[in-house]
Amino acid sequence: MKIGIITTTVREGRQSLNVANWVKKLADERKDGVNYEIVDLKDFNLPIFGAAATAEQGKAIEAWGNKINELDGFIFVTAEYNHSFSGVLKNALDFLKPQFANKAAALIGYGGVGAARAIEQLRLVLAELSVATTQRNVNLLLAADFINFSEFNPQSYQLPSVTELLDQVTAWSKALKTIR
Repeated sequence: MKIGIITTTVREGRQSLNVANWVKKLADERKDGVNYEIVDLKDFNLPIFGAAATAEQGKAIEAWGNKINELDGFIFVTAEYNHSFSGVLKNALDFLKPQFANKAAALIGYGGVGAARAIEQLRLVLAELSVATTQRNVNLLLAADFINFSEFNPQSYQLPSVTELLDQVTAWSKALKTIR
């Protein structure tokens, strides 16, 4: 089974890759037989959904679809922008529906209030894509889990929530695999 840990930002100075690497390290320590992989949205360089795509952009869309298709579940690492998740993530999600269907996702957010609003909005979009989201999410606070609001430094009290999140996303991914 493969779970993708998806970064959801592409700007310079982003923290999603640092958070994703932390989650992958914790997940790999579990030795649960699941393969965890970081899927960096920045690597795909997707065009704007609905705009005419060049041949190169068409290949990027195809590569994005192929990557999502090969995964059994997801952990989205989302920042909060203006009380929502990033536009680049919404754009990426809009390209695919069948590739996401009947899979599970867990949500880890970071922001002023732990990206709580972004996580709730992302749940709505994922539901439309037929993705089941776990009950447990992890909310990383800029004031507590980042030094000077910018350098990722997760607190140990987050670990039980990450463990529960990983337990849920692996169980749900295994269960949903049986209906695909």
